[in-house]
Amino acid sequence: MTKETPERPARPGSSRHPALTTTVPKEFVHRAGVAEVMLTDWARTDDTHFTLAAQWPRGHSFFTTVEGCHDPFVAAETIRQAGALLAHAEFGVPLGHNFLMWELGFAVNPERMRVDGAPASLELEVACFDVKRRGTGLSGMRYEAVIRRDGHVAATGGATFTCTSPRVYQRLRAERLALGRPQPPLTAPTAPQTVGRVSPTDVVLSPTGEQGRWQLRVDTRHPVLFEHPVDHVPGMMLLEAARQATAATLGSATLPLRVASTFARYAELDAPCLIEARRLPGDGTAREESVLVTAVQEGELTFSATVTAASPRTN
Repeated sequence: MTKETPERPARPGSSRHPALTTTVPKEFVHRAGVAEVMLTDWARTDDTHFTLAAQWPRGHSFFTTVEGCHDPFVAAETIRQAGALLAHAEFGVPLGHNFLMWELGFAVNPERMRVDGAPASLELEVACFDVKRRGTGLSGMRYEAVIRRDGHVAATGGATFTCTSPRVYQRLRAERLALGRPQPPLTAPTAPQTVGRVSPTDVVLSPTGEQGRWQLRVDTRHPVLFEHPVDHVPGMMLLEAARQATAATLGSATLPLRVASTFARYAELDAPCLIEARRLPGDGTAREESVLVTAVQEGELTFSATVTAASPRTN
């Protein structure tokens, strides 16, 4: 990939066809397939504020509907894509640089997440904070997003990331990758219905025989979670593990309302990763329940997330 600052492509549509819609360049959002691109346009408001457009399909092979709503995790993916797009297209990060996600969170308004007779057209307002530069290039930032549908807030969220050049990334990863250890054999999935899934191929947890504890099931052939080759477990797989562990803990795959996650270190492909979940004390209303999910690998905390969902007793 080129290491030059990418030129901004022409806006979707043209003066000849002003109403046409297309996706943003897939390279800007780190996707290999156009079908996985949620963003369709963007515009700068000022140096740190931007407006983006997005579209969610009525159906998706992995981000499936939940209780008649668009999967809240498609909002998380849209927020992730927004940060990558702005880093490349507005802050000049060259294609080929590596992004390290440190935090990602979101909350959804179920009333505005309903699936209807057409794809959901969305507008994002994104504000960037703590913009850090190394020389003239962006080295990291925090951003917050508001996702509106028909003028109403459907979801909010944000993320924090840093980015590095390929040379720096190789230096960071050299010691681990030099080990050359093979990936452990793929483990058997836990029962799909216990984690809110239909297909075993979408299950990312394997049973350990202990309540509230699973082994992360890493299938590098998965067409969405491993949409392109990477040398570590993708963040979206860890988020999915948190969702599935929450469903198993609550005994029901209810709609996730809020997720707050932190990525502490790389989750490696060559070692088992343990997922643990425990229900957090409630506020006494029983309308919502929260679960703390952690990922531990080689004795080190890799990832943690608090997932809040509607209580199964209130559905």
